Amino acid sequence: MNRTKHKQAELILAGGLIIDPASKLNKIGDIYIGEGKILKIETKKLIPKHKIKFSHEILNLYGKIITPGLIDMHTHLREPGREDEETIYTGSISAVTGGFTNICCMPNTQPPIDNQESVKFIYEKAKTARCKIYSIAAATKGLKGEELTEIADIVKAGAVAISDDGRPIYNSAIMRYALEYSKMYDIPVISHCEDLSLSADGVMNEGYISTLLGLRGIPGVAEEVMVAREIRLAEFTGARIHIAHVSTEGSVNLIREAKRKKLKITCETTPHHFSLTDEALKTFDTNAKVNPPLRTKRDVEALKKGLKDGTIDCIATDHAPHSIEEKDVEFDAAPFGLVGLETALGLVITELIEKNILPWTEAVAKLTVNPSRILKLNAGEIKIDMPADLTVIDPDIMWTVDPEEFKSKSKNSPFGGEKLKGKAYLTIVEGKIMHQL
Repeated sequence: MNRTKHKQAELILAGGLIIDPASKLNKIGDIYIGEGKILKIETKKLIPKHKIKFSHEILNLYGKIITPGLIDMHTHLREPGREDEETIYTGSISAVTGGFTNICCMPNTQPPIDNQESVKFIYEKAKTARCKIYSIAAATKGLKGEELTEIADIVKAGAVAISDDGRPIYNSAIMRYALEYSKMYDIPVISHCEDLSLSADGVMNEGYISTLLGLRGIPGVAEEVMVAREIRLAEFTGARIHIAHVSTEGSVNLIREAKRKKLKITCETTPHHFSLTDEALKTFDTNAKVNPPLRTKRDVEALKKGLKDGTIDCIATDHAPHSIEEKDVEFDAAPFGLVGLETALGLVITELIEKNILPWTEAVAKLTVNPSRILKLNAGEIKIDMPADLTVIDPDIMWTVDPEEFKSKSKNSPFGGEKLKGKAYLTIVEGKIMHQL
């Protein structure tokens, strides 16, 4: 492959298996990096293994996998307002530790990211972050679902999508207007699908386990009726809609059918939704209390099928930090959410790749090029002159999750003690090593 002229490589990643779904590259090769960009990708005349010297310029990555930098399109960073749980800076450290070079922060902060100045605040704080951070702004003022934000202004300020995530946009007319305005700027509306009249005061999936535990349930139909509404509104407006954290078999089926109609529908699921079932709540572990809730084994199998057949486009963490004090209460009183940036890659490898649900190329696509294309980011590909945002993975390392070792300020993970395979070995952002195992 061609080399960009007149530029000297400052870092060479030698001998790794390069997996780039965008170009369908899946070969052992060397990547030359300089001035924050990819200068050269060599898959023929490789640096001989015995000639690689361990130095800061040439890294021996034989046995490792090099992918585009991982992208999380659904992260909660809690700043402004709850800096005790997470900040933009600490969230970025957690992200690079997990292999993520680009993350998108949701707007349900205190106050919400619902105007031009608050979007600018995110980007100002992001200047000192360890990874790249993009703002997803609120679709409605105050996340109240009553009045649209100034969408033109927030897009101008750099918002890559709009969403009231954490809450549904309950008023169908308001959602229609959000879609129509978003279409003008070719950004997606990210929908948190929940019919509040059906979910009511539920705290976990409605079913056998909730009955056994005596806890109020949230039925799968609370998600599905809103998914159905969003599909019809997307068809009516011709706008792009992205369904966040899909959790049920019914939702997967609805989205699959919408895609057959060539509607502009995309969606994501999370590692905890394809790894855990509501059985995880039998011990009343509040760290497993999430919204949408962990569902049944049948739902988990449907999610895996949706990932396999392409119905589900992306894997996102829904990283939602909470303090120990907030989570260490009776189950009904605990907030929803878990931290996921540092376990996501291990869960994808352990639950999807190792179990032959997805091959490496497709799993990587759902963590890189797919979210990049949905949000129109300059990321997610290994290509000459692209920013050198890269994740190097050790696919064979076995490790035990210890939340106390997380870089995140919060430790609310239900995966403590779980043995996972695979971890980020290096995380490189614009040519700089931001994490090394």
